[in-house]
Parts: sequence; C-alpha cells; structure tokens
Amino acid sequence: MQRGLLNGGSYTALGQVYHGTTLPNKKSDIKKLLNIGAAAKKKLEPFFRGVKCEMTEALTEKPKLQLEENKGLVKMPTLNAEETALLSMDDIELKNIQLQFPSSRRFSGDGGCVEVRVRTDRGDILVAVQGDRSKPAIFTYHDIGLNYICFQPFFNFVDMRALLENFCVYHINAPGQEEGAPSLPEDYVYPTMDELANQLNYVLGHFGVKSFVGFGVGAGANILARFALAHPQKVEALTLINCTSSQAGWIEWAYQKMNTRSLRSRGMTQGVLDYLMWHHFGRFAEERNHDLAQMYRAYFTRNVNPANLSLLMDSYVRRSDLGIARDATTIRAPVLNITGALSPHVDDTVTFNGRLQPTNSTWMKISDSGMVLEEQPGKISEAFRLFLQGEGYVAPLSPTKIVAFRRLSDAGRRRPCRHSSVIRITENPISEVVVC
Repeated sequence: MQRGLLNGGSYTALGQVYHGTTLPNKKSDIKKLLNIGAAAKKKLEPFFRGVKCEMTEALTEKPKLQLEENKGLVKMPTLNAEETALLSMDDIELKNIQLQFPSSRRFSGDGGCVEVRVRTDRGDILVAVQGDRSKPAIFTYHDIGLNYICFQPFFNFVDMRALLENFCVYHINAPGQEEGAPSLPEDYVYPTMDELANQLNYVLGHFGVKSFVGFGVGAGANILARFALAHPQKVEALTLINCTSSQAGWIEWAYQKMNTRSLRSRGMTQGVLDYLMWHHFGRFAEERNHDLAQMYRAYFTRNVNPANLSLLMDSYVRRSDLGIARDATTIRAPVLNITGALSPHVDDTVTFNGRLQPTNSTWMKISDSGMVLEEQPGKISEAFRLFLQGEGYVAPLSPTKIVAFRRLSDAGRRRPCRHSSVIRITENPISEVVVC
C-alpha cells in the first residue's frame, strides 16, 4: 500500500509491518531455542539458589498427589470427618446445643385439676375440681365423644383465669367417658339422660355444694337443662352451648344407631369419626383450622373408649323432650344460649330459645365458628363474664384491669432468665450469653 499523510504524520500499513517483522518458526529453530534456554538456566542457577518457584511447585504438586493416591497414602476427608472436626472446635461448642421443634397442638392436660371419684346410684363418676372449694361453684358437663379435658383450653384462657379467681369449677364426666377408662361391664345398663341429670345430686352432696352455675355443651347442656327443670332451687344460672330441647329426629336417630353399632363391633371407624367431627365443628372444619381439626381427629381415634362412647350416644339419641314452653313450664334460671354460625345445631338452639322466657334468656350466635369454645374463646369468655356480672356474681372488671391481668399472666408464664457460659464465640466480644 502507498504511504500517505494523516494529521501531518505518516503511517505504514499494518499488513506490511506484520509480514516484514514476523517469520515462521521451524522445528530446528525451536530445538535451538530450548538448548539456549538450558544453557542460560545453568548460567543463572547460582543467582536463584534458595528461591522457591511457586508456579513450579504448583505444576509439580498434582502429579505427586496422584502418585500418592495411587499408592493409597493420601485419602480425601469424608463428610463425617469434617463434622467431627467442627464439633471438636474449642471456640464454638455445639455439643450442648439441642434443637427444639414445636410440637403439634394438644390438650393442655389436667390444668391444675384434682380428680375425685364420686359414688352414685348408677356407679362411680369422675369429677375434676379446679380452684378453691370455698368459692361459688361452676358445674361443667361435656358433649358426646369428649370429657372434661375439652374444657381445659377454654378455662385456661387468660380472660377466664381472671374471672375464675372468684369461682371453683367442678368438671363432671359421664360414666366411662374419662381418658383411660376401662370398658364398662357388658351387663351394665347405662343411665338415661334423666338419670345422668340426677347424678348431679350426688356431686352436690359429696362436695357440700348447695347451688351452682351450669356450663354445658351439647349433650351436657341437655343434662344441665333437665336438672334445672327438676331442681330449680339448686341452679343459679346456665350457660348452654348447642343445647337441644327436643327429642331426636329420624335422621339423627338413624345416624346414631349406625354409629353405636359400628363402635361396638369395629371400634372407631371412619364413618363414626366423620360424624363426630361434623357434630362438633360442622362442615369444612379442616379448611377453617387444619391444626385443630387434626388434633380432635387424633383424640377421637386414640383417647376414646369406643364401647363406652356407644352407650352414651345410645342414651343421648333416646332422650325425651324437655317439655317446656314459653307460656307454660320452663327453666326459671337465667340462660345464656350460645351457638356457632357454622354449627349444625343452630336450628336446635333457635327452637330452644323460643321455649324460654325472654326476660331471663339470651341467644347468641358466634360468627365464623362451629366449635365456639375452641375457635372463639375470647368472645365466649367475654359473654360469660358479662352474663355473670349481670347476675351479680362478680364485680365488674374494667378493660384496664383485664389488660393488667394479661400482662401479669404473660410474665408469670415466662421462665426466669439465667446466665450460661455454654456458648462461647471468640469473634464476639460478649463474654456471656443470656439464655431465656
């Protein structure tokens, strides 16, 4: 290419420069260069004595390792060896650290109750006493498939603990329904609903109680209502949840007969389990609270005596009508009639409310719940507290007092902090770790 001027200078084409200065190498020339390099290395060797070439060592390290691996002298560390090395470190001691995973939801246990056996004309029954016996009494009665344990989450609720400082609670269990109860004898004739209600007289006499405030659910509510009709002077007030005042219909009778037959012959079947879940929670219980539904399913499967439950269910399905009417004989004691909006017993509570005196009865439907004691304990505790205050049993509790009691209760449940030097981290300047 021709030379030209560019900004007052000259340039030569790069192609000409490349071809003019670059020549191809030949094999003979390469050998000569290697020989020259060897000769130069001998001449420069005295100047580099004692100096390590890291690149040379890096290049020669791999063949040595491979050679030793082939001889079986070098073994790569395993995962267990690395974990052992970490656990044996002095700076961070991990041996005394244990991971604690939250357990599944369960019932809260006895809740400080004292279990007492009370002798009646139809056998012994178990009564769990919670609180000071010198204070006014609250009698609870459970529904089918349950026992007094079902009341523990509700009565251990923080607002209820503030209220129950003025009461003593007597949890009454139907014959053979407590946890771990042996099967009743085959010749045992289970009491009727009226006879179950009459057993409360033996409980009153055993503990020396003259009158009580009733708190019942389902079948237990029906039993307390029967006792209030027979002994109005012994019942001060009633809080009844999902109470039925009429006899069983044909559909309920058929279902209960099938359930009792299955419980006696095959135990707790899936059909009986589904019926109990529907009876307590209504429809779509697992969609509302999966954890609570699974807990009750496990409880019905593991902790209920099927033979004893079949006797109670048979007695409940054979119940008679209460025989009350608003303009005739009815319950004299004040009644707080409660149900859940999603409960299958809403219509029964409406019928029961129509047969009570409107001057001393209140009907409540709690939204977004089927089993109100478990799903809405705050609303039920507030309604129960206001109901008792209206009857003059407890002094009014202001919202500030309730909040103060909640704080004290939360502080009491916390474990006291303790200083521990088990965990030591040298990178952190903190000398001790506070474990709460």
